[in-house]
Amino acid sequence: MSKNYVFHAGEATVLATEGQFTDAMPEILIGRTDGPVGQAFANMMAQSKGHTAMFAIRACNQMVRPVTITVPKVTLKDSANIELFGGVVQSATADAVLDCVIEGIIPRDVADELCIISLVWIDPRCAKAPNLDKNDMYRTNYEATKLAIKRALNNEPGFDELIANRHSIKHDMDDWS
Repeated sequence: MSKNYVFHAGEATVLATEGQFTDAMPEILIGRTDGPVGQAFANMMAQSKGHTAMFAIRACNQMVRPVTITVPKVTLKDSANIELFGGVVQSATADAVLDCVIEGIIPRDVADELCIISLVWIDPRCAKAPNLDKNDMYRTNYEATKLAIKRALNNEPGFDELIANRHSIKHDMDDWS
């Protein structure tokens, strides 16, 4: 793992329980507050149009550290999706970040020098699903965020894995090769 923490990127996908639309696919940038990730973080705070960003908090007055901003990958157009983003997803992200510090994935001695940008996706069908399981939504976002942070800080997948899988793994949406 690089000790300079200038710029690390990671992603993960955790699939929902059968019948749910709560798949989580966060894309993470983590880096120093005085570096390019910190600059991007500050710029996102000033954004007034487009995708609304918010800090990852456990509860009011409990902002997680390293300071983390969650940003939806699509514009949230209704209060039901905004509620999911500002509730379940925000809480799952905050818990994942704090647990990464507790477990040493993010070293505690540098945690206040780092910031995280987490791009998150909410399937538009979630808010209208009659049997939406918010616990499953929490689970997928928590697990995927934690895994994405771990992968980011470990520079995973590595080149050897990428090269080995180049012709054996297909994109989940379709196979264009």
